[in-house]
Amino acid sequence: MQEQQLTPKYIFESSWEVCNKVGGIYTVLSTRAKTLVEKYGNKVVFIGPDFWAEKENPLFRENHQLLARWRKAATEEGLKIRVGRWLIPGEPVAVLVDFTPFFPQKNEIYGWAWDNFRVDSLHAYGDYDEASMFAWAAAKVVESYYKFFNLKKEDNVVYQAHEWMTCLGALYLQKAVPEIASIFTTHATSIGRSIAGNNKPLYDYLWAYNGDQMAEELNMQSKHSIEKQTAHHVDCFTTVSDITATECKALLDREVDAVLTNGFENDFVPFAGNPFNNARKKARKVMLTVASTLLGQQLDDETIIIGIGGRYEFKNKGIDLLVDSINRLRHDTSLQKNVLVFINVPAWQKGPRADLQKRLTTVTDEPQMPMGDTRLTHDLYNKDQDKVMNQMDWLDMHNRAEDKVKVVFVPCYLDGKDGIFNMHYYDLLIGNDLNIYPSYYEPWGYTPTESVAFHVPCITTDLAGFGLWANKVKGGNSELIDGVKTVHRTDNNFVEVAECIKQTVLDFAAMDKKTVTKVRKNAASIAEKALWQHFIVNYYKAYNIALNNRNKRL
Repeated sequence: MQEQQLTPKYIFESSWEVCNKVGGIYTVLSTRAKTLVEKYGNKVVFIGPDFWAEKENPLFRENHQLLARWRKAATEEGLKIRVGRWLIPGEPVAVLVDFTPFFPQKNEIYGWAWDNFRVDSLHAYGDYDEASMFAWAAAKVVESYYKFFNLKKEDNVVYQAHEWMTCLGALYLQKAVPEIASIFTTHATSIGRSIAGNNKPLYDYLWAYNGDQMAEELNMQSKHSIEKQTAHHVDCFTTVSDITATECKALLDREVDAVLTNGFENDFVPFAGNPFNNARKKARKVMLTVASTLLGQQLDDETIIIGIGGRYEFKNKGIDLLVDSINRLRHDTSLQKNVLVFINVPAWQKGPRADLQKRLTTVTDEPQMPMGDTRLTHDLYNKDQDKVMNQMDWLDMHNRAEDKVKVVFVPCYLDGKDGIFNMHYYDLLIGNDLNIYPSYYEPWGYTPTESVAFHVPCITTDLAGFGLWANKVKGGNSELIDGVKTVHRTDNNFVEVAECIKQTVLDFAAMDKKTVTKVRKNAASIAEKALWQHFIVNYYKAYNIALNNRNKRL
């Protein structure tokens, strides 16, 4: 059959992170939605889990008139759904589904998955059950919509499932509504993340790993099974970067059909000129005030502010490497400026330090003393077991007055209500001079993307999809002068990477203002190249592949 250039009329996307802000996938979906809505309008429908049945979801606005007739029919079919708008740019149609009614059918559903696709749910535990019931419920929503509106093959309906948590739905629709073209996007393979997270060398031995064997060894059989079987059966299998595509081939025994590079929109960045400069000044003032108050030592505006953000994956996100490199910087006598490092990583915290809150609101001309543990803004439940604190203790990093390098651990979500900064993450990010994301396992990397969007140069590695992409943009190794320093990282060069990061910070600290301005301008230029307007074409290619493969399957 000769392939045609096919485009969908309806697009359904399901993800655990629709109207549910958890991690990077939320950013992928929420920033891309506006671009899709401009092209497809209300025929783009996002499906997410309904955790907010008893209270208002701040990311979702219910609309009882929207798709009212179908919603009534779906309710009569036994589906517990709410229809409305996802409160993001573009305000796409969103359907939130309560998946708990499917738990009594769990064993029958798992039996169906085994009989039809050899998905092994026997070893399921933890979040597997919850995710699978959501995936099933989301697929039932799409099936109901398709049949209610009497859609046909010619309507070119595409269903895109994100991550293993939605895989079961993609498989269900292939049997229940085979006319729907299916796309599965893995943002990181479950087994690859597990290998890396268990301190096993992932990259040097990737060619030799057997995904099924490793899943058994790491007690990941069910998640790996649903992900692998879906990858092999969907009409189009995709991932988000070249490095993860290599991982998929090795661990899932399936080459991807397309790489859907993660873009973003920069509409959350203040306009250039006064709005941008004022936002940056405000952020720096707040961060310097908090640090100076903690330290009992005044830090002036010449202080270089460095940050890292993201999930608390100590090794995978390279937090261990960051702390080590900053400790090396602390001992380097050639450093001429003060450096302040913020580790913005949510941990198991009790809440803001009461003593710090009090001192921040007390006006006094009296000299202040350092405040207990000057490294923490919030109290930790497990301070003695916390990995960041333990590493700093081991390296004797205690923010002494004579140290030119100070480190402050902010173990909470910066949502504007943290009790200390009371500013959102982005509103503080703009005040940084340099950010460091020395990832070991990072399929893409939104934190460095966000960094350059705010004109803040950053250091990352070529084990991150973003770092590889930056090298591709440069046409070689991207250096700090280009806005992004991409460090070569392997399973075995921890010390070399730490030294390279230290030297890069030293080089940045020695730059004159004119050079720093150039570096910041180049960082912003890289961000412009990562906008969805450049990357959305990859999705159109994936839709075409899925629809053509659906035709062959039918």
